[in-house]
Amino acid sequence: MANQNTTNKMNNQKPGKGKLIAIICAAVLAVGGIATGVVLVLNGKKEPEPEVSSVAETQAPTAAPTEAETEPETEAVTEKPELTERAKDLLKQNPDTVGWITVDKTKVDNPVVQCGDNEYYLDHSFEREPFRAGTVFMDYRDVFGADEDKQSENIILYGHNMANNTMFGSLRRYRQDLNYYKEAPFVTLESNYRVYDYVIFGLVITEGSAEATWRYWDMENLSMRSQFDAYVATVQKKNMAKIPVDVTYGDKLLTLSTCYSDKDDSRFLIVCRRLRPGETKESFTKVLNEDTGSKAE
Repeated sequence: MANQNTTNKMNNQKPGKGKLIAIICAAVLAVGGIATGVVLVLNGKKEPEPEVSSVAETQAPTAAPTEAETEPETEAVTEKPELTERAKDLLKQNPDTVGWITVDKTKVDNPVVQCGDNEYYLDHSFEREPFRAGTVFMDYRDVFGADEDKQSENIILYGHNMANNTMFGSLRRYRQDLNYYKEAPFVTLESNYRVYDYVIFGLVITEGSAEATWRYWDMENLSMRSQFDAYVATVQKKNMAKIPVDVTYGDKLLTLSTCYSDKDDSRFLIVCRRLRPGETKESFTKVLNEDTGSKAE
């Protein structure tokens, strides 16, 4: 379902002419007690005396300021958010826990795990026991930690299309009845630190084989505008529905992936974007109910 794949030599030469002259000059200074006006002769050339600038022309002193003149430097301290109570409990059971996924009015209400590959949790339970239904898991390359600036632009979650509607099985309702989207257009993904709400903007059936022309599972890094725009444009092109949700570069995306058909190894995707600051679920409800429909309409 998920896809691959760091002696100097010692200088034994005798001092050169320049060094010898410097030594002689130093001896003259020591014996004669000459403090000023010394003229050094190097290679027969007289070095000019430096010009003395007036007080008005001199630069500000470069000596380090005294303690009284300096302001103490303060380092910006960013406190790491605390683990949620749910995360504390789940991490005790399975240290691979990275969050919790909930889709309104479906049976999707599951812990999300992540390990070093996209294979293990295909057939292992949350308790890490062999289990045919597997567990909802996050692509091993995704980042979904406490620092939001470092989170992946596109989080990809995988879950089996189980006939009993467990894992991602109940998501089939979105493709069977497009009106169902109006009833449940939101997804909640909780990290180990915060809760994030997303609005669905894409319902897509696409290829899932290694030969697929659009390898959505390799598109968690959309940091470049061209990458981001290309991903969104492909979702819109393949979209089963006309959904009035704007998506712009900088939005955080979430892609839920499950099997659609074993015959051609195709996948059903639900693609969402995170609600922006100031947006609420209520602010979307009316426009989604009025303007959402099939592309044929």
